[in-house]
Parts: sequence; structure tokens; C-alpha cells
Amino acid sequence: MKKFDLNIEKVLEHWSLAHALREIIANALDESILSNTQQPLIHKDSNGLWHIKDYGRGLKYEHLTQNENTEKTENPNKVIGKFGVGLKDALATFDRRQIEVTIHSRYSDITIEKAPKGDFEDVVTLHAIVKEPTNPEMVGTEFIFSGLQDSDIDDAKDFFLLYSGDKLIEETKYGSIYISRKKSARIYVNGICVAEEENFLFSYNITSPTKKLLQSLNRERSNVGRSAYTDRVKSILLECTSNESAELLVDDLQNMQTGVTHDELQWIDVQLHACKILSSKEKVLFLTAYDLMDGGKYINYAKEEGIRIVTVPDNLALKLQSSKDLNGNEFRDLDVFAAEWNQNFEFKLVDYKKLSKREKEVFDHKDTILNWFPHQRKAVKTIVISETMRPDNYSGDDALGLWEPANKRIIIKRSQLSNVQAFTGTFLHELVHAFTGTDDVTLEFEQEMTKMLGKLAVNNIKPNKKVGLLNIFKINR
Repeated sequence: MKKFDLNIEKVLEHWSLAHALREIIANALDESILSNTQQPLIHKDSNGLWHIKDYGRGLKYEHLTQNENTEKTENPNKVIGKFGVGLKDALATFDRRQIEVTIHSRYSDITIEKAPKGDFEDVVTLHAIVKEPTNPEMVGTEFIFSGLQDSDIDDAKDFFLLYSGDKLIEETKYGSIYISRKKSARIYVNGICVAEEENFLFSYNITSPTKKLLQSLNRERSNVGRSAYTDRVKSILLECTSNESAELLVDDLQNMQTGVTHDELQWIDVQLHACKILSSKEKVLFLTAYDLMDGGKYINYAKEEGIRIVTVPDNLALKLQSSKDLNGNEFRDLDVFAAEWNQNFEFKLVDYKKLSKREKEVFDHKDTILNWFPHQRKAVKTIVISETMRPDNYSGDDALGLWEPANKRIIIKRSQLSNVQAFTGTFLHELVHAFTGTDDVTLEFEQEMTKMLGKLAVNNIKPNKKVGLLNIFKINR
């Protein structure tokens, strides 16, 4: 038997048994990673004693001399702790809490007790009592505890992602995101909880901690400030490419107008990335709140085509205009969708012969109306009737008439042939576009329309005019 002074200068009085057990479990998990062996076994035997056993290389008493383990410090992206520091703190806590501990490995059996410090009989310190191994062929290390309650083990396991039951959503090179089954989300570093977040959408396991984060991990490895891990949480989110993570982020984004989104959605680069994923996976129309009110029939057309409608804040909408999704395609906003829809739109033209007698009578006035315009300009080549029309650019409703400069064609919606007044008003409107080249809702168009109405009035108040605008309007009375 040998006595080994643990040289614990400061006992962590606030540590509970759960904190001490956390260190034992963390070391066991680290050993399973470093030795590439199976996960630790935690169980209670028939005598009511709790066991924590790993299947690694076995604990040596020399490990109790170390302040930190080089193997662990060189693998910060794999393991949880620095073997030696937390272990001694744990043993001191067990002693203070009157929990008996026995450690078995193929190298030795170790227990703890208080004993005089070297030659100083009046100074009593905590020692490890090292004996010959009970089982020299043993694989791994086993801790056996007397005096633990089941709740102590439960509380200790609650520190670990492995035992959390959280649902994995996606893994990235910086870490993973999870749906927490608890009320609060959690921040894990290599599987051990270091902070809780009441208003995070996801829990995160950071497997590639930054230098700042590593420096912030104190002996307790808990209550780490958000500033230490924010950068890594963002990095994880910006590396995500799964549809599930994007769906959850975008669904949360829809609540931004009410101010009840989770904190990750306050980061506009995360908002943008979620939209990039979603746009690359499915057909999406991104609209602002104003677009929803002013989008007219285009929104209905999008829904009919099975395109998903996603509402975004104005500042994000501006970002989308200058960005591409993960496939390198531009985002589909209202203007983009309208252009796509109009480009693919096909008019359902109606042959003159298929018009009703009444419709033909109304449509036949087109030549008379056309003669009111300058004869020296052949602005219009064809005038056709269509059952279907594109929405106009202002109300979002189906246009009653359209002027196509490229084809020099006027298209009139068939419903306008219901009476002469409706047809004449629409036809005149499109003729002004054709002969003046001005656009709707412009001062130039209003001026040209006013001039044309004035000319028509002058022409039709002259005496002995056989056919005039006033006579035409009388036809349908």
C-alpha cells in the first residue's frame, strides 16, 4: 500500500455531488474517444452501489499528479476536460460529502482518505491510497460509489448531451444543432453543457471551440457567457444545409413581425442563410408585408402553382435582392415571380368566328375608333381578343387590355365585348399607349389621354357627323 498526497489546495465548497460525478463521467467519455473504445457503462448493482466504467487504457496513480493532460490539451476538438484537474476536485467533493469511492484498473486499486502530510503529523490532507490491483487483467477503469442517491446520478448525467435525449438536426464542421426536449436550449462543448439559453431555437454542441471559448471554460465549465460562444453558434448555423434546419429557422422568421422570434433570428446573416437553403430546396416566393397587401393576383398564381409563400422583413428583402441561393440562383421576390409568370404566360386567343353575334357587333367598331387616330402612323398591326389576360402592373388584377410594342399588337379581354362603352374605353386606352409610347400611371400618359379625349370631343360635336362617339355610346342603351 502506498499513500499519495493529492495536494488539493482549494476545495470547491459549492460543488455538489452532481458536479463531482460529472467529472468522472467526462473523463470516462474522453477515454472512450481517445482510445476508440465503447461508451462508458453507468449502472447500479444489486447492493445499491453505483458504477461508472470505461473500457479504455486504465487509470494509473500518476494521473493524479497532473494538472493537465497533454493528450487532452492537444485534442480540444474531441474531448471534454483536462484529466487530473477535475478528477482531484471530484475526489475532494466525494470526501467532503461522505461518499466512499473505490477506483479499479489493471494497474491498481485506489481509495481516498485523510492522512498526515508527509512528516507533518499535525497537517492532515486528502490522500489516495494505492494498492495492488484486484484484477490485473481488467480492461478500462471502474469507479464504485457507496452512499450515492439515484438522483445524484440523474443530475450528473443531465450535464451531458449523450444522455439528454435531444434530437440531432444537423452536423457541421464546427458542431451540431439539436432540438432540445427541455424548456431551455443548451450550449454544449464536446458534449458537456456549459450554458443554457432560454430564448434560443436550437441547442448546440460545439466540437470546434474557438480560443476565446476555451479560455472561458473555468473549472466548473458552466455559466459561460454568451459572448464566448456566439461566433461558433453563428458558424454552425451558417454551415447548415439541411432542409429541416432551414424550415425551422424560416418558420420562426415568420414571427418576426410580432416580435416573438428566437434570438438566432435576430442575426440577419442567419436569416439570409436560412432563405438560401430553403430557396435551393424548393420553390419559394419571398414577400414583405407590403407585398402581401399589394401583390394582387400574382400571389394567388404562386399558390396555385404550389410555390411556398415566405414573409420576410424589409431589411432582409433588400439582402435577398443582391444575393444568390446555394444553387447560385436569384431569390424569387414579387418582381421576379411576375416576370417569370408573364414570360411563361400564354394568351387564350379567340377566333373572330367564335364570337357571339353581339360580341362581333361591338368588336366591329374597332376600325371606326382606329380612324380617329393619325392615319400617317401605322402604330397598330393587329387587334385580338383573349379569354385570359396577364395581371396589370399596378392593381394586380387581370388587365382589361394590353399593348405589346414588340408585336405592335393590342389584346382586349373578351369580357370587354359585353358592351360598346367597355370596349371603347379599353381600346382607346391601349391606342393612346400605341400612338404615344407613354406608360400607365405617368403624367405623360395622362396628358396624352387628355389631348386625345379633347380631339375626339371636337370631332364629334361637328354638325352632320354621320358616325361619332356620341352615337356609338347610344348603341348599347
